Amino acid sequence: MIGYEGFKHRRGLKMHVCVDEYSMPLSIALGAGDEHDSKRIDELLDGLGEAPKELYADSAYDTEAIRGRLSSMNVEVNIPVNPRNGRKPIQYSIETYRRMRSAVERFYGWLKSFRRIIVRYERLAATYKALITIACITIHLRYGI
Repeated sequence: MIGYEGFKHRRGLKMHVCVDEYSMPLSIALGAGDEHDSKRIDELLDGLGEAPKELYADSAYDTEAIRGRLSSMNVEVNIPVNPRNGRKPIQYSIETYRRMRSAVERFYGWLKSFRRIIVRYERLAATYKALITIACITIHLRYGI
């Protein structure tokens, strides 16, 4: 199972992350602050290497393009319907969605222990992403199962 979220906004920058059910980061992408969340899912899926069996994401990723790409990759999708899209409701597992949402938020809680990342002293996105990668390695070593 993989959870995906692009919620954390940082002064013109959004951090998008894929985590597993144990909150371990699998793939990270940085995007512009005014860019829609669904634009970076391709970069994250490419960063995973192999396609996941299941993907859980929030309703910002409820687009036909994302659902179509994931179904062509034989990935089970658990995304709540975005009411602004005007589609009829699609069944999804609320309990599993909440558990994966919790896993994503737990990762961001662990990431908050790295002050340099939260404050963001770096001006270059490449330097900032490198520090996030180092923090993810530390999280894997500290909390890895």
